[in-house]
Amino acid sequence: MSIAHDLSDAEFDELDDLLAATPEPLEPLDASMLDGYLAGVLVQPRLIPIEEWLPPVFDYEGRPLPADVDPAWLARIRALVERRFASLNQSMLEQGWFYPVVLDLDAEAGTDAEEAAEKVEDAVEAAADAAAAEGTDPDAVQLPDDPITRALLPWVGGFEYAAVTFPDLHEQADDNINALLARLYRHLPAETPEEKEIVETLNREHPLKNIDEAIEDLILTVVDLQEATEAERYHVEQVRRDAPKLGRNDPCHCGSGKKFKNCHGAA
Repeated sequence: MSIAHDLSDAEFDELDDLLAATPEPLEPLDASMLDGYLAGVLVQPRLIPIEEWLPPVFDYEGRPLPADVDPAWLARIRALVERRFASLNQSMLEQGWFYPVVLDLDAEAGTDAEEAAEKVEDAVEAAADAAAAEGTDPDAVQLPDDPITRALLPWVGGFEYAAVTFPDLHEQADDNINALLARLYRHLPAETPEEKEIVETLNREHPLKNIDEAIEDLILTVVDLQEATEAERYHVEQVRRDAPKLGRNDPCHCGSGKKFKNCHGAA
C-alpha cells in the first residue's frame, strides 16, 4: 500500500488561504471545518467519490463555483484536499488514530485570536444552516461559552455538515452509531430540549476534564464510527439468479437442443 503523505503546517495554512479566496458570494469551509468534513465523508456507510464531496467544500448552501474560476487555484485546492483525505483515511485504518485540525484558543491576543473567534462564529453559522436543513429553528443556535466546545466546534461543525450533506450516516438505525454521534455532537450548540438533556447526561457521566482529553475522545469516536460503518461501506451485492443454475447436461437455455456443456457452456 502506498503511503499517503499528510500536509505540512505550511500547506495547511496555504489551504486555508486558498479556501478564503473562494469567489464571493460563496461561503467556503476553513481548514478546520474542512478537516471535520473530510472525516464525516470517510465514515459514511457508502464510498463517496470526490466529484460528489468536493463541490460542497466551496459553499455551505451548495452553490456551484462560477464557470470562469481559476483552474490553477482549483487544481491546487483539490490536490491538497485529496492528500489530506487520503492521509486521514490511512491513519484511521492502519493506526486507529489521526490528528485533527482544531483551533488553538491559547493563541496570543491579536490577529490569531481574532481569526479563531471568526472561525467559531463561522462554525455556528454553519450549524444554523444545518439546523435549518433539518427543519430546526436556526435562531436556536448560540455561540458557546465553554472553551473546549469553542475549540472543537469548527471541526465538529464540519463533520456535521458532511453528515447533513450526505444523510446516509444519520439514516442508519443503529444505537451504537447514534451513541457515537452524540459523543461528537455534544460539542455543537444544543438546539432542542432533547439535545440539551443528552449533552447534560454526557457531561455528567463522561466529563471531559481538558482540551487534550476532549480531542482524544473525538479521535476515538470518529475511528469507532469508521469501524461501525466499514462492513456497509464495502458491502458488495451478490448477483442473484432469477432462474436455477443450469447443469452441464441440461438443455442449453438458447433453445439449440444441444446440452449446455456442448453449447454456451463450452465457451
